[in-house]
Amino acid sequence: MVNFLLKKISYSFLVIFGVLTIVFFLFNVLPGDPARMMLDKREDSEQLAIIKKKYGFDKPIFTQYFYYLNDLSFLSIHSKSQNDFTYLDQKKYDSTILFEFNNFSIVFKKPYLRTSFIKSNLKVSKIIKTTFPNTFVLALLAILFGLIFGLILGVFSALNKDSILDKIILYFSVLGMALPSFFSAIIIAWVFGYLLNTYTGLNMTGSLYEIDDYGIGRTIQFKNIILPAITLGIRPLAVIIQLSRNSLLEVLSMDYIRTAKAKGLNRFVVVFKHALWNSLNPVITAVSGWFASLLAGAVFVEYIFAWNGLGKEIVDALNNMDLPVVMGSVIFISLIFVIINILVDLLYAWIDPRVRIE
Repeated sequence: MVNFLLKKISYSFLVIFGVLTIVFFLFNVLPGDPARMMLDKREDSEQLAIIKKKYGFDKPIFTQYFYYLNDLSFLSIHSKSQNDFTYLDQKKYDSTILFEFNNFSIVFKKPYLRTSFIKSNLKVSKIIKTTFPNTFVLALLAILFGLIFGLILGVFSALNKDSILDKIILYFSVLGMALPSFFSAIIIAWVFGYLLNTYTGLNMTGSLYEIDDYGIGRTIQFKNIILPAITLGIRPLAVIIQLSRNSLLEVLSMDYIRTAKAKGLNRFVVVFKHALWNSLNPVITAVSGWFASLLAGAVFVEYIFAWNGLGKEIVDALNNMDLPVVMGSVIFISLIFVIINILVDLLYAWIDPRVRIE
């Protein structure tokens, strides 16, 4: 188990390193000059020089890349000179000095995702900290909706194989997989938040927290999460229905299930104690993958429902060319993917003892 964890962690570091390398060069080479993007129409040569020096844009691209890795690393090298871009500024870094050599220090610190170009130098880490909980709650409720109803409908479909109800369930699951999230979001918001608003009491748009008319206090509006959570959960619901149905049918055809039936065990015990538990592996794979995907793929749903999460923040940052926010968010989401994959591998061994981890 220890060797497995070490291998997974090592692999995860390589994945994250590859992601941040691609993200850095993608957003610092292809779009053009970040300094000009920041100044937009207010650009002049003096301001341009100041911005380039402040953010290190006047350095060669590979030097900038080293600076970016230096900012993201837990262990990093920093200059004692205020004229150097790597100067150890405590306003930027929450750090502890480990070693000092002449004009440089090696420090232990939190990863620094830099600051927003647009939001008055607000730290990207603070933006993520503020918006990600809303995205996490939305994704969690969406995957729970998909998991609970997906398992119920999948089991019901398997136990009534080839019946009319089975075919209807499969038809709607295929339709659910085919519907793009942004399209279903528009339809659901319009129907339940506008046409049927009198009966549902739901809004077309709104976030988890709403500020009162005086701009002082804020209240939790749980009803605002219903429509976006259902919208986001439709596709995983469809996938889980088909996976749980097919996996359960496969397990029900195995010899040990036929033996259990021959011993006189009732159908409920055979299905829910023996067959269902051993058919959950593909469902776990789908749930883990979809949960990680929902954290990253809630962009359109959040934007359409005006849900103040990380997805909506990424869209706003892209519209404003706020590159540090986009880059930091993508790296953060990649880290979430990696962590979830490790947890799922551990969960496999717990659910199915036949899975051996060396």
